[in-house]
Amino acid sequence: MSRLDHLWHKWRAIAALVLGRRAAALAIFDQMLARWTDDAYALASRTQLHAEAGRRDAALADSQRLVALQPANAHAWFNHGFLLEEAGQLDEALAAFRRATELSPKLDRAWYGLGLTLIRLHRFDEAVAALKRNTELQPMSPYGWYQLARVHVDRQNPEEAVKIIRHLKGFEPKVAAQLERETGLLA
Repeated sequence: MSRLDHLWHKWRAIAALVLGRRAAALAIFDQMLARWTDDAYALASRTQLHAEAGRRDAALADSQRLVALQPANAHAWFNHGFLLEEAGQLDEALAAFRRATELSPKLDRAWYGLGLTLIRLHRFDEAVAALKRNTELQPMSPYGWYQLARVHVDRQNPEEAVKIIRHLKGFEPKVAAQLERETGLLA
């Protein structure tokens, strides 16, 4: 009966979310966690709702609890790193993104988050390595390429940035044009 009850709560929460009733969904997740304290689904969902509502401290607390419950879950570590980076807790974010990449070396978003965090820490050489890995995993996504070009400019290496702008012109000309405007470099 408990399994069916859990499933019933879960479907009610999903229905509330589909209907745009976030407060009702949050209340259901609270009920679930009161009853099933280690429910990773409810905890991850509540974390997301708190983050979307701007309740950073609550989101971080739930996220911390989730990675403690699921220390081998790369996606949980990525999400935790994202929240930490957003909160300006850069050393902790760095550790979380590194853990995510260790657990799932093909998790491109974790490499991107790691790169952004390293940029904020002015560790540009390490950021280049992380962003290169991101672009290897997601070669058609402009985000990693854009950040990589910006890092090359910050490192006083405009030749590499021009190569990236030229590369972006082949599949993301708007991003290439934006980089040209922002950097003054023409490819």
